Amino acid sequence: MPVFDRLSIVLCHAVVPLLVVLLSVSGYPQTFPCRLIRSTALCNSCQLTAIPDHLPHKTEEIFLDNNLLLNLQDGCLSRYPLLRTFSCGNNRLMTVEESVFSESPLLKNLNLANNELYYGHKQVAQSLSSLSQLKTLDLSGNGLSEDMVSLLVQNLSSLESLYLSRNAMLRLDESTFRNLHQLRELNVERNLLFEIDGAFDHMKKLQRLNLAFNCLPCLVNFEMTQLLVLNASHNSIEWFITNQNLTETFQLETLDLSDNHLLFFPFLPTKNRIRTLLLSNNRVGFYQHLSNYTSSNWSTSVEYYNLGQNVSSITVELWNENLHGDLSSVELLDLSENKVNYFPQGFIQQMPHLYWLRLRSNCLQSFSLTPEDLPVTLYDLDVSRNRLTELKASQHSISELNNLTHLNLSTNDLQNVPTRIFASLPKLCTLDLSHNTVDVCYLPSSSGCVEWSNIVSLKQLYLAGCSIQNIPSSAFKGTPLTHLELSNNPDLNLKQESLEGLANTLQHLGLGNTGLQDFDFSLYGHLKSLNICRNSLPELPESLIALNLKLLDLRDNMLTTIPSQHAGMLAQRLQIVYMNGNAFNCCHLNWYSTFGENKGISIVDLSEITCLDLNHRRHKVVLLDAIHCGGFSNEESVVWYILLFVTVSVSIMGISVIYMLTFKPRMLPRAIKKRCWRPAPY
Repeated sequence: MPVFDRLSIVLCHAVVPLLVVLLSVSGYPQTFPCRLIRSTALCNSCQLTAIPDHLPHKTEEIFLDNNLLLNLQDGCLSRYPLLRTFSCGNNRLMTVEESVFSESPLLKNLNLANNELYYGHKQVAQSLSSLSQLKTLDLSGNGLSEDMVSLLVQNLSSLESLYLSRNAMLRLDESTFRNLHQLRELNVERNLLFEIDGAFDHMKKLQRLNLAFNCLPCLVNFEMTQLLVLNASHNSIEWFITNQNLTETFQLETLDLSDNHLLFFPFLPTKNRIRTLLLSNNRVGFYQHLSNYTSSNWSTSVEYYNLGQNVSSITVELWNENLHGDLSSVELLDLSENKVNYFPQGFIQQMPHLYWLRLRSNCLQSFSLTPEDLPVTLYDLDVSRNRLTELKASQHSISELNNLTHLNLSTNDLQNVPTRIFASLPKLCTLDLSHNTVDVCYLPSSSGCVEWSNIVSLKQLYLAGCSIQNIPSSAFKGTPLTHLELSNNPDLNLKQESLEGLANTLQHLGLGNTGLQDFDFSLYGHLKSLNICRNSLPELPESLIALNLKLLDLRDNMLTTIPSQHAGMLAQRLQIVYMNGNAFNCCHLNWYSTFGENKGISIVDLSEITCLDLNHRRHKVVLLDAIHCGGFSNEESVVWYILLFVTVSVSIMGISVIYMLTFKPRMLPRAIKKRCWRPAPY
């Protein structure tokens, strides 16, 4: 057999298989980076600079997000005539040639977000004009002005969803979206919009409109009756006024005006279906008490002018309660962080289906928990962070609020609360009275305190920062609490019998900053979470070891170590632990090694935990080296001894030289001459 034939056989049987293996390991993923799932090609984050040309002809969806494409050239999609979805977001696209989509007649969903299309927007507009079936278009984050947008969408009459967030639009008028009669959803959030002039009047099918994070100063003469959701949050809106002359029912279900500058409660449509009304972080107040102001200089009405024609267009009476509109369908009202100091008579009762009422961080000084002032449907009530000094309630009528389950009254100035007021709420499950001056009753006949026994529905009770000093025996008997928070009562004298009756139900117990010293936790076998931080505990209570705790907060105590056997048992059960702010000994960190070996436990504040070495220097545990412990102390002493010996030796030699120079001046030159002088060889 010729040599070359034998060589070819060797190459075929040895080298070629090797090349196949190498290609399968390294080359194949680079040549074919996309992942195919039926008719969908997932090519995201593959460092591609061009459209793949190796995909099946019947591909219907191509995702090319997070790649390096600079332009889309004509013919790059011609291989895929059945394409319905094309996503090319977060690339570097600057141009899209005019005929790119001419062979994609079925394309319905197009994503070109987060590119740089403002450079070649005219070419992009030309390429989009051939998409007669397009339903969804995302052009967010492309630096587009309103004129560019108008050009881009002028021929897309089939569009139903358009996303234009994070662009550079300043103003919208009737010409911006003039041909988008089928549009149902429009998102223009995070632009620079300060004016909207008739831009949506012709969009009779628009149902969802997002105007959030712009610069709109007001929404006046609102008359989009077909809209279901309007998000105008995070603007500078001072007034929201609907067209009061319309008799048609507005379909609006969600209205979000949070994080604006509203001065008055919005003037809602006289007929509407609003369920969710979000008004948090504004300046809303009620001014009905000013309606009797008699000064001739005080106006009770406001006129709004069309600045272009300088004529009055809207006049409203500020104190007219009818301007609040129809509230009968409202289920969630969020008025948190406003200036509300009272409600007009019967205002909340206008909402017979109200489930959630949020009034956090207002100026309320009194509040009434009665069915005459609150709808019986109310489920969740938050009146925290107000100025409440009084809680009005009748133990006989309050029971009619039989749907109230969550009540937050924390951070007020409540002092005199009716003794059994919360026991009268038949479904009360969660109650937060933290940071009020509320004491726990010793006797049922006591006054100026609250009695917590035999409230069968109550599961979670928060009494942090209530200046509680004593909790009598069986104070919570008959109340199946799962969560009890007593932290930040620094003078609390907690006795074993204080929590009697909770051994079989309690799952979370908060005793941080309560002066805790001796307490037997072993009875509470159902505890999952325990907070005993800021109590100056010198050692870990042994009664914790047998518990099946999942979370333990030990911060800011005086712990120097945790015995190895205890650490081992805790590590098997704990999932989350906080330990910063203790006086750990750097030479007794076996607990740290034990916790570190168990991957199931997370020391949340590990990077902040410190310890003290033998010289009382502080070190971060995560950076600690064994050099700071006892073994290093002996080595350090040896170094000091050597330095001391060298210093003494040098000192003795110096003294000897000085002595010889002073008392025996001839001896030194003679000795030097004897050792160093040699006769010359010549």
